[in-house]
Amino acid sequence: MANRRTPATVAAAFQSDFPTGDRFKVFQQLMHHRIREVLLVSTPYNLFLLEEDGRIYEHLRQEYYELGLNHSPEITRVSSGREALELLQKGHNFDLVITTAHSKEMSVRNFAKRTKKQFPNLPIVHLVFDTIEFDSRLRGSIKKPFDRIFTWTGDHRIIIAIIKLMEDAINIHRDVELAGVQVILLVEDNIRFYSRYLPLLYTEILKQAKNLLPEGVNLYHKFLRMRARPKIILAANYEEAQACFETYGDYIMGVISDVNYYRNGKPDNNAGLAFARYVKSKKHDIPILLQSHDESNRLRAFSAGASFLHKDSTELLQKLDRFVKDSLGFGDFIFRTPDANEVGRAHDLKSMRNMLGIIPDASLRYHADRNHFSNWLKARREFWLAWQLRKRSLDDYQSLDALREDLVSSLDLYLSMQRRGVLSDFNPETFDKHFGFARIGGGSIGGKARGLSFLNLLLHNNSLYRKYKNVRIKVPATLIIGTDVFDRFMDHPNLRNLSLNRLPEDDLIPKFLKAPFPEDIAENLMDFLRIVTCPIAVRSSSLLEDSQYFPFAGIYDTIMLPNNHPDINQRLADLIRAIKKVYASTYSSAAREYMQQSSYRQEEEKMAIVLQTVTGNKYGSRFYPEIAGVARSYNYYSVPPAKSSDGIASIVLGLGQMVVEGGKNVNFCPVYPHHVLQFSTIEQTLQSNQTTFFALSLDEHHEDSDNIDFIREHPVSTADKDGALYYVASTYSHQNYAIYDGVSRPGMRVITFAPVLKQEIFPLAKILKNILRIGARGMGTHIEIEFAVRMARHKNESHEFSLLQMRPIAEHGENVTLRPNDLDPARAICFSDQVLGNGEIEDIRDIVFIDPHTFDRSATRIMADEIDHLNKKIQQSGRFYLLIVLGRLGSADPWLGIPVNWNQIASAKAIIESGITEMSIEPSQASHFFHNICAFHVSYFTIQPGKGKKYINWEWLREQPVKDQLKYARHIRLKKALHIKVDGASNRGVVFLPK
Repeated sequence: MANRRTPATVAAAFQSDFPTGDRFKVFQQLMHHRIREVLLVSTPYNLFLLEEDGRIYEHLRQEYYELGLNHSPEITRVSSGREALELLQKGHNFDLVITTAHSKEMSVRNFAKRTKKQFPNLPIVHLVFDTIEFDSRLRGSIKKPFDRIFTWTGDHRIIIAIIKLMEDAINIHRDVELAGVQVILLVEDNIRFYSRYLPLLYTEILKQAKNLLPEGVNLYHKFLRMRARPKIILAANYEEAQACFETYGDYIMGVISDVNYYRNGKPDNNAGLAFARYVKSKKHDIPILLQSHDESNRLRAFSAGASFLHKDSTELLQKLDRFVKDSLGFGDFIFRTPDANEVGRAHDLKSMRNMLGIIPDASLRYHADRNHFSNWLKARREFWLAWQLRKRSLDDYQSLDALREDLVSSLDLYLSMQRRGVLSDFNPETFDKHFGFARIGGGSIGGKARGLSFLNLLLHNNSLYRKYKNVRIKVPATLIIGTDVFDRFMDHPNLRNLSLNRLPEDDLIPKFLKAPFPEDIAENLMDFLRIVTCPIAVRSSSLLEDSQYFPFAGIYDTIMLPNNHPDINQRLADLIRAIKKVYASTYSSAAREYMQQSSYRQEEEKMAIVLQTVTGNKYGSRFYPEIAGVARSYNYYSVPPAKSSDGIASIVLGLGQMVVEGGKNVNFCPVYPHHVLQFSTIEQTLQSNQTTFFALSLDEHHEDSDNIDFIREHPVSTADKDGALYYVASTYSHQNYAIYDGVSRPGMRVITFAPVLKQEIFPLAKILKNILRIGARGMGTHIEIEFAVRMARHKNESHEFSLLQMRPIAEHGENVTLRPNDLDPARAICFSDQVLGNGEIEDIRDIVFIDPHTFDRSATRIMADEIDHLNKKIQQSGRFYLLIVLGRLGSADPWLGIPVNWNQIASAKAIIESGITEMSIEPSQASHFFHNICAFHVSYFTIQPGKGKKYINWEWLREQPVKDQLKYARHIRLKKALHIKVDGASNRGVVFLPK
């Protein structure tokens, strides 16, 4: 056929190198045309023979139910050809007509002729009940005006076989083109025999489809794969068989043929033998079964390379069934030696992989020479892998060991890749401890898990796993616990009521820890812990978390566990305690305050859990990544040559908690990684240097304690002793007053990431640039990702870049334009060209500020408490306020700024963050605190001394009447409201003096 796709081009639909991309989509398009309405034309007696009190309809329903199809064919029964024609002429849409001999007023042949004349595309099948109606030796090729003729032998499966054969005829061309669906060619013109064979063949095909269900990646994949079942073509003479082979030869998995049928218009006692030799000359590895009444054809069949079946055998159907299972690959793969001795069996891909490692060389050679591995895989719908293995021959390898190793590695790769990018149901037999992504429990998987699942899919569809040399990009092995488990846990008496009634956290957490956990889920978690023995992060994934407008960033708990106790029961107890604590954080004061600012109700929130392996290396009793950070596809504070759309990344040594809590970090643009502003001078570099890092403690156990916090802060000198600074540090020489890249010389270590950003010994910037672009395009909005990098410590290892989270960034669309005279100190309290937000605010009369004259870096925790106190008072009055502070607001490091939590400033509608001469702090765009500022549309001004066009009128603020004066914080209330304008396009904003 012209433009016919080859197996290679079909395999390309599943990607050329790996079975990546949306490889399930092609299955979704298979079996496009189905027979849904059947018109049965039969006398009442024949109908009784068919139905036997409804059994045919019941069996039909049951078979379709097992296939997971929504609708089995509906059967409309009429007792005469006249009634049938009336129904058809009234416009009833039928996909198939099955007719038996019926009333004498219209012969069955006359009915078929009249129907075909009016409805030429409607298939008509004649079902014969008595050999008197037709000579059973009648050639199947002489069937006009019927499309097919079958005999009724009492086997009700014949109806299903008829429907499936008609569906196959309609769909075969398209399904082979799309996905390389396999074909069984049956060449038989004896109506009685093919009426026996087809029910058996289809039963075996459908039974295998059901048996393959457990091997599906998830429920969606399981049922889609059923659509790729082999098709059957029924040919009645040599010319039909040859035409079918020429059309579908690359996809034919086996041939079952009579020996004696028509060739060139005449009976030919050797037609089947000639066809077998023709097939073998084209495709030597296709299994062929020849059958004949003449026993003398047995040796002739063997000489033609075919098996033989005697048609008069009392075990005819059993032997045919054995051929289908053994030779066509529908049963176990039976490993044999050349002398036919069985040496092993494989029932699925995993057992196949295991057997390939241990079978004798003679067996391996025997099966490889005959492409048996490929044939078995095709029968199991593993088309991509089957094609990969069929291309291989012994001549391609230096030895059998090389062939064995390649087969095993191909199966290992396929088993791993098959589940990547897919959220599957957790199965301990198939869960991959490196790439597994599965769920237990029903309900929703929550916002964080949705982002991870989508990110996992993007990685897979864009083939990013091995895009960069010696770097493995992945989402770490993940197990998600659905929200239904949370509901079951919360059904414990009074737990939900106590939670919703604002019980204090100190009282609530013990009640959560004492409440029973679902036993079946605990068993799943035990299976998970048997597989995963590295550290685990227990992360929240609530229904509302990581949504586009209210991300709930940092509101709920994340708990990291070393997961290394020698007793697995203790590891399970630690894990369940951590899950319960994350559940309890759903009702924390921070969550309640946040919920009040959103449009949601507390009782609407439900919590899923993400269990994720922690990325890092073990250094003594510490576990941490060499690089962790956050990257955003949009930079609100871009500096030329970078544009806002080039994004921003913030990275640290150790666990990423340092970034999201606003600690010292390195900010850079992935497009321009050499331009790091905070390293413009040696003074700035030293001032912004990260001096401590977070790591997970591996030598602590809290067996009888509710304390499950294992994260500890260490000085960078500890990482230097660990040998972990090779990729991340530079060295400051006090004598030379210079900073040198790397750690090869003595001196003070400075965390600059110069080996990565300047020397590019690891492609961090390129990876981030690519993932931010793909993620933003996939989500349709700007995004933020969290990531961690584990550097390889041995030559045969790959570096690992792990993606831990992806969330959308809230955006605002109001158009605001500032005129030049708006930035006039005589008219403004404050203006800046580093402002986050967009729009106008005209209803604020309250201002809370910290005066630079009284600011003391050692007292920032006291300032946090004072701001919290004033925030609560203003919040109770239903008002909002402008907050003016010094340093980095929300920083976990009290020496960088005021360490408030989000709920402590929840009623601030605008924030001015000012630096001071001795403390010029870059705004932290990576922190959870910053993300919530975006989500709640808080206008966020940054004033950095000596940088850009910025101004703040401290004198005016000090002159205003004071409503509340604390030691450091001052609250003033104005008679007239402030007017605040922010132009998001230019990142400029102004707070006007009240008129």
